[in-house]
Amino acid sequence: MKIRFFGGIRQVTGSSYGLETPGLRIFVDCGLFQERPVLDRNWEPFAFAPAEVDALLLTHAHLDHCGRIPRLVAQGFSGPILATEATADLARIILLDSAHIQEEDAEFKRKRHRKEGRRGPHPEIPLYTVDDAKASLPLFETVTYDAPVRLSRGVVAHFRDAGHILGSAMIDLEVREDDGPKRVVFSGDIGSWDKPLMGDPSVIDRADIVVMESTYGDRDHKDPVPVDEMLAEVVRSTAARGGNVVIPVFAMERAQQLLYYLGRLRREVRIPEIPVFLDSPMAVEVTAVFQRHPTYLDEEAKSLIRSGRNPLDFPGLRLIRTPAESKAINTLGKPCLILAGSGMATAGRVKHHLVFNIERPESTVLFVGYQAPQTLGRHILEGAEEVRILGRTVKVRARVARINGFSGHADREDLRRWLRAFRHKPKTVFLTHGEEAATLAFADGLRREGWNVVVPRPGEEAEF
Repeated sequence: MKIRFFGGIRQVTGSSYGLETPGLRIFVDCGLFQERPVLDRNWEPFAFAPAEVDALLLTHAHLDHCGRIPRLVAQGFSGPILATEATADLARIILLDSAHIQEEDAEFKRKRHRKEGRRGPHPEIPLYTVDDAKASLPLFETVTYDAPVRLSRGVVAHFRDAGHILGSAMIDLEVREDDGPKRVVFSGDIGSWDKPLMGDPSVIDRADIVVMESTYGDRDHKDPVPVDEMLAEVVRSTAARGGNVVIPVFAMERAQQLLYYLGRLRREVRIPEIPVFLDSPMAVEVTAVFQRHPTYLDEEAKSLIRSGRNPLDFPGLRLIRTPAESKAINTLGKPCLILAGSGMATAGRVKHHLVFNIERPESTVLFVGYQAPQTLGRHILEGAEEVRILGRTVKVRARVARINGFSGHADREDLRRWLRAFRHKPKTVFLTHGEEAATLAFADGLRREGWNVVVPRPGEEAEF
């Protein structure tokens, strides 16, 4: 048996691993590289011919885990893509949107290069097209949590609830070899305990080999006061000043978490009755997927549904789809709350709302998710006095706030909690999916506790 580390290694995007046994070759995830220094890796050939891959097991539908699937299919992969039903529904939205962006970016690059009289390092074609994305969708085959999925005569997979986003899974593999069975676990992205909407992450009590994420391996992100109290304070104080609250959101999961909390705060009369706009067509579409798959939600959300309430809807919420509706928000003339993409303020409608609000001391820009280095969100969060948005340099006069507790990733203590569920320490724990400093810090801490930890490098393989 051999495990190969293709992506998400000493970085947080591009997650992709390979497992080979006699007669079987599979991928676990096939994610897009999104950090600026490694974008070129999206164009590199796959480590082996896609046509030789028997199956792709998808942990969840975030772009950094599924975003290169259309390219894999376009280059010859024709096996099944195994995922939960919710993941398959979300992946359709994400992949079609990503393909549309790829086409737009390629066209923009062509125009810019013609104007500048030069060529870039890559052909002026999209990484993949909308047609490529559509061609990958029929390959999806849905699985159920905890049900055995036979991949070959000697390999059986179980998808366990990861508690990260709707339909997210850990891949628990039993591999039978000449010297006996081995358990190999790919954690995917591990969620946190006691979060709204999602159930708690599954714990697994036995494994020989673990490939584990380490996104927050160097920190704990519990807030000093409950998340709902912090959110309520931001909304109340901003409305009292006559300003708007602008929240850059990720369309998948974070937007729905916020709707859940805002609905609860509104029902409990803890925030004023100001309009709330979900200004992201993708987030609106993802919210509909949540409503189609209530069985994936936690017990509190299910209880609301049984009582006849929609946990993601409340009076005053408006779902914004068209550009004209989006532009009209900034002519409202009274306090409101705006949830708009993208989550790191790198693109999308949130940039227009920031231009309108960031120079207003009465408004608040609230961050509720990770802000990668060199993004607009990171610059604002780190205290930049002025930033450049949509070709304009604007001064940051609005209040800038942050709530850490919305993260869909387990923090350092939760990662340890997940590991402690193993009755015996696995022979090897491979740490992946984290910025290098965070991964190495987590590895050092685990080694001091007696774990055998390896932090692989891109392209490395481990044979057992």
